[in-house]
Amino acid sequence: MKSAFWPGLLSCLMVSPTRRGDEGRAFRRGLHLLVVGCLMCVQAVGVQAEDGYDLWLRYAPAAPATAEHYRSRTTQLVMPAPSATLAAAHAELRRGVAGLTGQAPDPAVAVTRDGAVVAGTAASSPVVAGLRLDTRALGAEGYLIGSVRVGGHAATVIAANTDVGVLYGSFHFLRLLQTGQTIDALDVRESPRVKLRVLNHWDNLDGYVERGYAGASIWDWHTLPDYLDPRYTDYARANASLGINGTVLNNVNANALSLTPMYLDKTRALASVFRPYGIRVYLSARFSAPMEIGGLQTADPLDPAVRRWWKDKADEIYRLIPDFGGFLVKANSEGQPGPQDYGRSHIDGANMLAEALAPHGGTVMWRAFVYSHEEPEDRAKQAYTEFVPHDGKFRDNVLVQVKNGPVDFQPREPFHPLFGAMPRTPLMLELQITKEYLGFATHLVYLGPLYEEVLAADTHARGTGSTVRKVIDGTLEGHALTGMAGVANIGADRQWSGSHFDQANWYVYGRLAWNPSLTARGIADEWVRMTFSDDDRVVAPVVEMMMGSRQAAVDYMTPLGLHHLMGRGHHYGPGPWVQGGPRADWTSVYYHHADLQGIGFDRSATGSNAVAQYFPPVARQFGDVERVPEEFLLWFHHVPWDHPMASGRPLWDELVMRYARGVAYVSGMRSTWDGLAPHVDAPRHAQVAAFLGIQQKEAQWWRDASIAYFQTFARRPLPEGQLPPLHPLAYYEALQFPHAPGDGR
Repeated sequence: MKSAFWPGLLSCLMVSPTRRGDEGRAFRRGLHLLVVGCLMCVQAVGVQAEDGYDLWLRYAPAAPATAEHYRSRTTQLVMPAPSATLAAAHAELRRGVAGLTGQAPDPAVAVTRDGAVVAGTAASSPVVAGLRLDTRALGAEGYLIGSVRVGGHAATVIAANTDVGVLYGSFHFLRLLQTGQTIDALDVRESPRVKLRVLNHWDNLDGYVERGYAGASIWDWHTLPDYLDPRYTDYARANASLGINGTVLNNVNANALSLTPMYLDKTRALASVFRPYGIRVYLSARFSAPMEIGGLQTADPLDPAVRRWWKDKADEIYRLIPDFGGFLVKANSEGQPGPQDYGRSHIDGANMLAEALAPHGGTVMWRAFVYSHEEPEDRAKQAYTEFVPHDGKFRDNVLVQVKNGPVDFQPREPFHPLFGAMPRTPLMLELQITKEYLGFATHLVYLGPLYEEVLAADTHARGTGSTVRKVIDGTLEGHALTGMAGVANIGADRQWSGSHFDQANWYVYGRLAWNPSLTARGIADEWVRMTFSDDDRVVAPVVEMMMGSRQAAVDYMTPLGLHHLMGRGHHYGPGPWVQGGPRADWTSVYYHHADLQGIGFDRSATGSNAVAQYFPPVARQFGDVERVPEEFLLWFHHVPWDHPMASGRPLWDELVMRYARGVAYVSGMRSTWDGLAPHVDAPRHAQVAAFLGIQQKEAQWWRDASIAYFQTFARRPLPEGQLPPLHPLAYYEALQFPHAPGDGR
């Protein structure tokens, strides 16, 4: 376009002198405006704004000295690409290096000068084979990145046992460049600690995303399989850059139509896009599908016709998609059909599906998020009660998928007591990336500290050090089949996740699924450098904002162990007064038990005794009101309003101060972000600033509404210096939000 524009403009300038009088003057004035406008456009191109679409794969130009240094270390790319996966890695390396240094490495068949990058497997690359590298410990997905000499020339090698390992190594190499790391003496060896690293999309076939806050589903089922949106490839690139190797395409509240031939062909098309990036597709299976699309009269898992139907369905799927991953199942939970409808057990249902998938190498991910039709004594106990008796009875291709906490993705929960309690059954940790209970997409809440907190929690199943991390990576009990699942926050919004900072939660999930021992802070530092700037003037304050943001949300929403206080159904905003309806355990009053004497759910030995589901050292700590960590005080105990806290304040005053602390933190984030305006592109800075404004307003709403409600029980004045709520309680109780996004259907 540039080469066509400038000659055309020059030709106009050459013609203009032939114009005479008013016509000529008018022409020249118009031409002057055209030139000025064009120059403004050219200037704008030089400072292109960003919209977030590129995520952490921006490959923004490095500082001049850094770019020159990296150019000298990436002069050639010696990488045969006989497979689609190696071709993807080859393209990514050239794209990334070109963006960062201004010059793509020259493709070459041999190393002929210093600075070559050699990539491949011993099978795909004669140069890699000639290096005789020891890759035995890397496994099927691991890789090494090393500084070597080839034919007397300094080079960098990215080697693996498989093509997908080379792809993962290529992304790691680019991450080093993006974060300004030295690459002069590399000796990196990485392998994933967890086998299945999967996203769960709660996407419906009509494009609606349950608990989604980033627009409609990215899967356009209407145009599939004939049109493959380029966005699908970018989705695969982003996931491969993190090592995510599986995706469940449809909602756990599944529609049986997903298993019909028409939709399986659409799934086949998506699988073809994802395959080069090492990503296998999975489907949520509706347990009653044999009745709804198979014409059977029952879905009883012990019925021979039902078992035959599932085997035939599995065979049909694998004929279309040979690397199909398997099924995710939500059964006998929130009204979903399941084996208990026929007097059968979770074992019967999961093993029936596992039997159908086993000949093809498929996996069943059977969710432990269950609660009975009858109102339980304590919903937090339900999963443990139902699943522990089945330990060791699941087939070896079944993973029991367990949420991080025993209730439902709350801002803070203790770790789920199932972790460590089923030593003969591999458990798959389920985390929520989308922020159903944490302010949707408009609140800046970095979930890395939440994930790290649960992974580091000590179950004491085999003594001190028996962390959840060791349970889910298989090292505690020696399981080979391991997994982590993340409920995706991805939608059709241009920036993918509904807000720029919510991209960080996708990123941190993927990095921790690859290696659960990484730190939330270290991952945040990577993400900021890759997403916004490698300038420490940006990185340091933004990382600090992120690291405190989750605690701030806990403070202004559910401090001191309170939980499930959100609005009914949509979970938007405060609703501690919610009561009534079809189930008591869908209300707030069920969980906080506030009365004139105090507040909190008694799960100690004098209450529901949920503490007994933990191993004795944990149970003793959680069950003792004097020893329980204050962040879980009201989760496990009903405590008097005047109970003395570690701060020296009584409980009521401490509760109010925690709410205020959360609001103050958001105010501080706004100030910090405002100060970064010169260092962040204007469009992204403006959206984040606007969302922080929303967050501060809603944090204040949470604080005021909660205090107004709980003060009716505490009947105590606010601590000195604390202002009363802006409105009376009746105002907050009357607020309605029938069109809040993401509610279940």
